[in-house]
Amino acid sequence: MKKIINAPDRVVSDMLSGLAAANPNVCYDSEGEVIYRKAKGDKVGLVSGGGSGHEPSHAGYVGRGMLDAAVAGNVFASPDPARILKGIEHADSGKGVLLIIKNYSGDIMNFELAGELAADMDVAVKSVIVKDDVAVKESTYSTGRRGIAGTVFVHKIAGARAEAGGSLDEVAAAAQKTADNVRSFGVSLSSCILPGVGTPGFVIGEDQMEAGMGIHGEPGIEQTAMKTAAEIAALMVDKITADLDYTGREAAVMVNGLGGTPMMELCILAGEVDRLLKEKGITPVKYLVGNYMTSLEMAGASLSLLRLDEELKELLLAPCDTMALKEGV
Repeated sequence: MKKIINAPDRVVSDMLSGLAAANPNVCYDSEGEVIYRKAKGDKVGLVSGGGSGHEPSHAGYVGRGMLDAAVAGNVFASPDPARILKGIEHADSGKGVLLIIKNYSGDIMNFELAGELAADMDVAVKSVIVKDDVAVKESTYSTGRRGIAGTVFVHKIAGARAEAGGSLDEVAAAAQKTADNVRSFGVSLSSCILPGVGTPGFVIGEDQMEAGMGIHGEPGIEQTAMKTAAEIAALMVDKITADLDYTGREAAVMVNGLGGTPMMELCILAGEVDRLLKEKGITPVKYLVGNYMTSLEMAGASLSLLRLDEELKELLLAPCDTMALKEGV
């Protein structure tokens, strides 16, 4: 498959260099593969990250009202603790740092080790682990449910709480509350090809789809015949609402493309989701439709629902200004 790259072993550094060139509000630390805010705030710092290939996650969410630093690993691979420690150093303004970690064993091990190293340097560090994917039961993997696109809601709400002057404990509590109230489910229509590999890591037939596949190609719950947008929306909504009761509540809705799905199809899916949620007595108050956490050029989409109360709603709608998400600017 043709890709617009220079060399497979340079894709991460070239990507981050280009991102920094296009965004005047961030800087690029090439030693740590970290994108960080140019103007450090006098507030709690937020750091997230993970393997590359999920853009705009995570570097696209560095900016006012969201992350202070994002640490990039190699494609689909966790960044090492040394890189993460660099991210913590860039984010720290003396008021502590919150690490937002997706629930994968490599990410948890490396981020928590970096947090321990930062604590030895007298930096107060707390962590929140996001595990929003309802396709995976807690006992399936040693770490349990995977962290996927719902993580973006955690970035947004924790970022708003930090921007408003919250303490480290308060920012961590807002992040945890968001993680506790967000659920996601995705479907994949095709594989993806890692730079330098040249062939798909797995095959999904032309008339097939994989329900519940992970963002790195981890197995889903079943491979089925291709469904209509209405049927896919029903599958997603049913899986999520069976896991968490949203009835009578307001919700934020993310219809997320996995990298190879046109906006036309995402909007069709969003319309079907909207109809189903209203039929179930759920009130959507904020929609995000687009590519927020991808899997290279994989075709497919995920749905994330965040159950809101007044606190989460206010923080969700607070201003933010990042390359990939803007609110109130």
